Amino acid sequence: MPFMPESAPPSERPLRRDAERNRRRILDAARVVFAERGLSASHDDIAREAGVGVGTVYRRFPDKEELIDALFEARIEEIAVLAGAAADHPDPWTALVGFLTRMQELQSEDRGLKELVLGGPHGARRGQAARALIMPLAAGVLQRAKAAGAVRSDVELTDLFLVQLAVGTIAESGRDIAPDVWRRTMTLVLDGLRPECARSELPAPALDPEHTDAVMACYVASRRRA
Repeated sequence: MPFMPESAPPSERPLRRDAERNRRRILDAARVVFAERGLSASHDDIAREAGVGVGTVYRRFPDKEELIDALFEARIEEIAVLAGAAADHPDPWTALVGFLTRMQELQSEDRGLKELVLGGPHGARRGQAARALIMPLAAGVLQRAKAAGAVRSDVELTDLFLVQLAVGTIAESGRDIAPDVWRRTMTLVLDGLRPECARSELPAPALDPEHTDAVMACYVASRRRA
């Protein structure tokens, strides 16, 4: 009789399925909790949202940084899809406006994502990595708009990150008072990017990526002290 490998006992198979189901519940819960409270949310917060014991969360993700990293790639992939849609849009100006506005919507809806992009208290390194991934995507959208004459020629990519920082600060400050006020500010700023609005020479050069990261780090440090 040919050798037949032993199959796992029936009792083990449901256990593995339960473990994977719990892992999925924990990831889904972490996404909700991080969106509402930011990356400082605890294992206990995630366990309550997932409806599992906190020990289960620790067994699957003993280090919260692993949990953040597990969600990081998925959120950045969403931004890549967003940039791809902007690249396919027939109107370069509408594509740029849509990309920047949707980026701000995502960050306004998800405090964790905002901390990932800006480099919140859970790591400037992760924020730098996020911007390194997003920058080439945003650059393509901006260069297409500039080539079409839809954007003033002296706008640089790092200007857009500072716009996101400024508008994002307004969105965060007005979240519980006037949640849509950032859209007004965004519209004013976006109109200022048009070439017909370029009536003044910009008084300072654009930041390079290294100095942009330094500005982001200062912002994060000021939020910690607040």
